[in-house]
Amino acid sequence: MNQRPPGSSLPLSSAIEGFLQYKIAEALNPRTIECYKRDLTQWLAYVGDLSMPKLTTDKIRAYLAYMRTDYKPRRIMGDNSLPLSPKTLRNIYVSLSAFFTWAQDEFKIDHPMRSIPAPKFHIKAVEVFTKEDIEALLKACDYCKEAQATKTRKYTMRRATGKRDHAILLFLLDTGLRASELCSLRIGDVDSSTGKVDIRHGIGGGAKGGKGRVVYLGMVARRSLWRYLADRADGKDASAPLFLGKFDRPMNRDGLRQLINSLGERANVKHCYPHRFRHRRSPHE
Repeated sequence: MNQRPPGSSLPLSSAIEGFLQYKIAEALNPRTIECYKRDLTQWLAYVGDLSMPKLTTDKIRAYLAYMRTDYKPRRIMGDNSLPLSPKTLRNIYVSLSAFFTWAQDEFKIDHPMRSIPAPKFHIKAVEVFTKEDIEALLKACDYCKEAQATKTRKYTMRRATGKRDHAILLFLLDTGLRASELCSLRIGDVDSSTGKVDIRHGIGGGAKGGKGRVVYLGMVARRSLWRYLADRADGKDASAPLFLGKFDRPMNRDGLRQLINSLGERANVKHCYPHRFRHRRSPHE
């Protein structure tokens, strides 16, 4: 009596659920799992809930071609008429490949992506902020755009989040932290007397690969952070989030990205995003 191979009748939706559970058990970074889930759910919607053996190389190649040429992105920010970037296409490929690598080990099936080359992309050199850029961004933290109450009278108002935003910019400039690392910080992770900042090990620290480390703040950044925390009722609570977003909730990656982008628009500094602060000029330049 012939036995069908394990997983031969398993629908794709169930296989994806099993893959994600496996990656969660591996203690993978939640951000990585979130990306896997997004890419695989999008693929499922396109290809349908087929059984595993029907997911052939030709079907995967057709999907990657669709994402490259015909897919219409739905971006929260940015131009939706633009196609997906080469890096995004590469990330989709990586998610599908990781899924089939797991499925090959789990069900002993052939890996249908072995003959599909990974999409190529070139890493663009990131332009560092100039001294003038930084000055403009810091100024944008403090004041709203100029408004006009009457035909003759103009005025500017201080921003309610100015102290926080000022501290965030100086923090990023001094440390070059990743967005996830900054958003994971607690007040107790910063030693205000020495400027020592502990990026905690593990998922809770937000570090890539879960590897913690130590970075340092300069005096100006420490002073700015003190001014921000002095206005907070929980400013001395070591377990409280270091930076708060809307409704006094912990700052998250999306909120940080929107904040930096908004400051860039007000300061007339193009291409402002958190990762750009990781590329800084040498202090000797």
